[in-house]
Amino acid sequence: MSKLIDKDQWVWVIIQDPGGVEQFLGQQDAKNDEEFIPVFLEKEEAQQALGFLVRQKGLKYEAQAIQYEDLSQRAGEYGFMLFILNGSGEVLEKIKT
Repeated sequence: MSKLIDKDQWVWVIIQDPGGVEQFLGQQDAKNDEEFIPVFLEKEEAQQALGFLVRQKGLKYEAQAIQYEDLSQRAGEYGFMLFILNGSGEVLEKIKT
């Protein structure tokens, strides 16, 4: 559970290949051996941070809203943590799902 987000709150994530084979843009923290999905509280923050995130060349990316509880469940199914980030890419909270 998050200290910054309520379970029924909407949050922003980056979607890879919107309109195609859509998936959440995951990231890896090699230093700490953690795989995570970046989560943002505001759309503008997600769009700002897109420049800092590792992306696959040639694919489109888009910020989309999702309910936190749904995101948490999906991330947990695939072994991803959730990192709440600000627009500068700073980690505000790490959440094990």
